[in-house]
Amino acid sequence: MKRDLNKVWEVAPPLPAEAEKELSIYKPVMRQLLFNRGIITQEQSLVYLNRQGPLYDPFLLTGMDAAVERIERAIRLAERIAVYGDYDVDGVTATTLMVQVLRALGGNAEAYIPDRFDEGYGLNNAALDQLAQEQVKLIVTVDCGIRSLAEAAHARESGLDMVISDHHEPKDELPVAVAVINPKQPGDQYPEQNLAGVGLAFKIAQALFQKLAGDAGQADAWLDLVAVGTVADIVPLSGENRALVKAGLGLLRQGQRQGLRSLAGAAGFKTSDNLTARDIGFMLGPRLNAAGRLESAMAAFDLLMAEETQVAGPLALKLDDQNRERQRLTQTMQSEAEDLFAAQETAPLLIFAYKPEFEFKSAGLVGLVASRLTDAYYRPSIVACQENGFIRASCRSIPEFHITQALDECSDLLVRHGGHAMAAGFTVQEDKLTELIAGLNAIAERKLAQLELRPVVHADLELALRDLRPDLLTDLDQLEPTGLGNRGAYFISRNLQIKRVILMGREKQHLKLVVTDGRITYDAVAFRMGYLADQLPARIDLLYAFERNYYNGRVTLQLMVRDIKPSA
Repeated sequence: MKRDLNKVWEVAPPLPAEAEKELSIYKPVMRQLLFNRGIITQEQSLVYLNRQGPLYDPFLLTGMDAAVERIERAIRLAERIAVYGDYDVDGVTATTLMVQVLRALGGNAEAYIPDRFDEGYGLNNAALDQLAQEQVKLIVTVDCGIRSLAEAAHARESGLDMVISDHHEPKDELPVAVAVINPKQPGDQYPEQNLAGVGLAFKIAQALFQKLAGDAGQADAWLDLVAVGTVADIVPLSGENRALVKAGLGLLRQGQRQGLRSLAGAAGFKTSDNLTARDIGFMLGPRLNAAGRLESAMAAFDLLMAEETQVAGPLALKLDDQNRERQRLTQTMQSEAEDLFAAQETAPLLIFAYKPEFEFKSAGLVGLVASRLTDAYYRPSIVACQENGFIRASCRSIPEFHITQALDECSDLLVRHGGHAMAAGFTVQEDKLTELIAGLNAIAERKLAQLELRPVVHADLELALRDLRPDLLTDLDQLEPTGLGNRGAYFISRNLQIKRVILMGREKQHLKLVVTDGRITYDAVAFRMGYLADQLPARIDLLYAFERNYYNGRVTLQLMVRDIKPSA
C-alpha cells in the first residue's frame, strides 16, 4: 500500500467586486485572506482582526446552577472534593485549572488523574471506591464522564455526589449526577458547542467566581491553561474558543505560569514572548502529553501546579526527555504498523494495525500512530494493543467517516468506547476483535466504497516568491490564533527550482529544500516528507505557509510545506 501523494489542491476563488470594495482599506492579499474566511464587510473584518469574539454567560449551560450550588456547599462545609480528569493535555490543564480555582475559593480540592496503563480513560469503579474511602464527598469530572452511566450509578451507591463536565459526544442516555455540563447534551441552549474540556472547566470557574466572589473575571487568570488545552485538543478555533485562546496566548507570552515558562525553555524557546497557537500544538502540547503516554500524567499536572523554578525546571526537562523517547518509539511502532499492510495489493478502506508485539506498554502511542497512518494514507486508522485478554485501541478518521458513529453501530461487541467524529477509542475482549473489525470494515465499505478518497488541501491564493515580504507576515499575524476552524494562510508557488535537498531528524524523516524562482531563494521545510528525497524532480510546485523561524537568537523567513507536486 503506497502513501496517498495525489492530494487535491483547492485554491479559493477570487473575491467578488463588492467584497473588493468593502475590504479596500486592506492590501490585496489581506482582502483575499479575509474573504476566504467568510469576511465580506469592513465591520466583520474589524471584529475578526481584533480577535474579538463572544464570551457567553456560563449559566446558559444546562446544569450550571445545580453544579455551582453543590460545589458552594462543599466549600462551605469543608468537604473533600476530587477533580477527576484525563491524562491528555486537555484533561491535565482542566484538572489543574479546577483544582486551583476551588482552592482559591477556599475549597479542599485534590486531583485524580487515572493511570493510562492500569485504569484506562475515564471513570472507573476502583478509583471511585478509593476516593470514597478517603472521605471524598464530591467529585467534579473534567474532560470525562459523559458516557460513564454505570460508574455514575456506582458513585451514587458509594455515597459520592458527582458533577460531570465533559465535551465529548454523549450517548442517547445521560449519566445520573447532581449536574451534567455538556453543551452537546440534548436541549442545551449554550451557543458554543465546541468548547474543549478545559473550556468547560473555565466556564464553571467563571460561574463560581460570579456566584461566590461577585466577579466572574477572576477566572481570567487561568486563560493560559485554557489556551494550551484548547489548542492541544484540536477543537475549532472559532467563536468563543478563538476569543479564549487569543486572551490565553496573551497570558502565556507574559510567562506568568512558572511550569509553562520552564517547559517553553526546555522546548528551546529563549523567551515566551513569541509563542503562537502552532507552538502549543507542536512544541508544548506533545511534551505535556508525553508524561501520560509513557508513565503518569501526574508529572504534567505537577509541572503546571509548580510555582518555583527549582521544582518546575527538573519536571520540564523530564517531560522533554520523555517526548524524545516518545518520538523514537512512535516512529518504530509506525514502521511496524506499516509493515502489516505493506504487502496488500489493494488499499484497504479502513486500516487496522495490531499484533502481539504491540504490548500494553504501547497504549500511550497507539493514538499517535493511528494519526500518522491516517495522515499518510488518508484512510480511517485503528491501532491496537493487548492486555490480559482485552484489546485497547485508538482510532483516527477522515471527514468522510464518522468513527464514533461507526463504533456506536458495533457497541454490542465493545466493553467501552467514545470520542469524536475524527478520533475515538475503544476496549474490546480479545475473542470479539475479529468480529468487530469485520463489522467496522463492512461499515467502511458501505460509507466509503463509492467515494474517491483523496485528501483536499486548501490554499488561499497563488503567489510568486517575490511577494513573500516581511510586511506580509505582519498581516498574517492578525489571523492568529489559527487552527481547526480558523486555518492559517496557505499559498502556492509554482515552477520552483530545487537547489539543495537536506534530510533532517534522527531518523532522516524530515525534508529541507532550498528553492528558487531564479531570483528569490527560500528555505522550505517539509516535516515527515523525507521519503520524497529521492523522488523529487528538478522543478516543483509548493503549497506552504509563510512564517518566521526563530533559532539561536536569529529570525529568518521560511516556507513551511504542506504538499509538493511536480511542476506541470
